Amino acid sequence: MRKLCVIPGDGIGTEVTPVAVRALRRLLPDLQVVEASAGWGYFEQQGNAVPERTLELMRECGAGLFGAVQSPARAVPGYRSAILTLRQQLGLSVNLRPVRSWPGISPRPGIDLMLLRENSECLYIGQEHMASADKAVAQRQITRQACAILAQRAAQVVRQRGARRITLVHKANVLPLTCGLFRDTCRAVLATEGLDGLVDERLVDVAALQLVEQPQRFDVLVTTNLFGDILSDLASYWSGGLATAPSLNWGDGIALAEPVHGSAPDIAGSGRANPIAALLSAALLLRYHWALPEAATCLENAVEGFLNDTQGSDLGTQTTERVAEGVLARLELSQK
Repeated sequence: MRKLCVIPGDGIGTEVTPVAVRALRRLLPDLQVVEASAGWGYFEQQGNAVPERTLELMRECGAGLFGAVQSPARAVPGYRSAILTLRQQLGLSVNLRPVRSWPGISPRPGIDLMLLRENSECLYIGQEHMASADKAVAQRQITRQACAILAQRAAQVVRQRGARRITLVHKANVLPLTCGLFRDTCRAVLATEGLDGLVDERLVDVAALQLVEQPQRFDVLVTTNLFGDILSDLASYWSGGLATAPSLNWGDGIALAEPVHGSAPDIAGSGRANPIAALLSAALLLRYHWALPEAATCLENAVEGFLNDTQGSDLGTQTTERVAEGVLARLELSQK
């Protein structure tokens, strides 16, 4: 029996996660679901963004679905982003960010790429300090071990996708030690995997430009945490924007699906939250963690069918339930 830990989080997270759970239950009738708490709202109530019980439930289930996180844009004593805490405490060291063209909402057809982002270090270790009254310093950490894990997962994804190209994205011309270690470690691992013939490189600024100009040139991109965060959000434009962008935080025997959009406090509670990113994140969980590619494709096809029939018309104004019913009806038809 498969288990799923659902962490709705903040804002519209409480509205989109139930839709994804409904889809997963339709595909996996024996799915056992438990709910856990985390987020800014929980921190305001309890003084802790991620309780130990949530970490325990995630470890017990081995799979999770996160809704959305709201974080203040200022330093708050004792607070650290819930999703960053979950990634680091649970060893979710790789982040998958697919970008593909969808009918009705994508500005260009024929785009299908996957960005793998190292998910545990870089500037996200949170090591900052005031060196003086006028100087703040942040520490960037890159380790050989984290880069090797990332490259090994990239090799796995490349084989599953039948990828034609692997692009390492870095800034080794300016950061020869940290980015150099990233590049050299990834190249060495991919060579041992017999994939060195597929590997090329881009400086991060050049990669950003080419993702805007010619996104169809890319297949699998592999990069560090901060660069991956920025580039994946940029590339999501081609799949309809952050509202439809999925991701998977991927560890060793544990994974947490997470729609990329934020908590959207301006529409929370209005019934207009778009659940497509949550549904597509659930598909990533099916494909890469539970190794159920047929079920993942079934869910993705249901989303594509809904978007094709509606041509994305007024997607931002459709109710959560209308989108849910449209996708779930197509999912049900595909199973008959």
